[in-house]
Amino acid sequence: MEAYVQMTGFVGGDVELRHDDPPVASFRLASTPRFRRGDTWADGPTTWMSVTCFRALAENAVVSIRRGDPVVVVGRLRTSVYEKDGQVVERLTLEATSVGHDLNRGIAVFRRADRTAGEDSGGTAERVVDPGPETTAETAPKARPETAGPPAAQVTGPTKESAPDGSSVVPPATTRDRAPRSRSKAA
Repeated sequence: MEAYVQMTGFVGGDVELRHDDPPVASFRLASTPRFRRGDTWADGPTTWMSVTCFRALAENAVVSIRRGDPVVVVGRLRTSVYEKDGQVVERLTLEATSVGHDLNRGIAVFRRADRTAGEDSGGTAERVVDPGPETTAETAPKARPETAGPPAAQVTGPTKESAPDGSSVVPPATTRDRAPRSRSKAA
């Protein structure tokens, strides 16, 4: 029997990609429960979980997720047992089947990753991601600080504009364009 779980939280560090066969990405997820204590909200203890992604999910996660992003992760709990300094260590990890941004904490726009012919036939082909519409300072939504997340987290939202008839219109959301990062580490 498989133990499937769903966790929400914030990405605690950069997503690391290993170009194994299959590709493997991993990151740490921090989940802190909030509860009412009298008239105020209080934070409970933070649970840290290692998340592992494989294949296309790994490649997509590394270009889509950054430190501080609120995410929802669904997957199977796995326990790895190893020996370190003469003691047996058990480590619990979450093997992700799905990862996505938590839309309770912000907005996101989905862009489908283009598939190449080699990928469909089982070959190793490079994935090409549609860059989407270009965002400029004039078209980018105004950023506002996230109230429930870590200080570095930002949520973007649409701004109201006036239509020709004088009514308010909310323009379609744009995405945060993310430049690809170098995955190689200096020796």
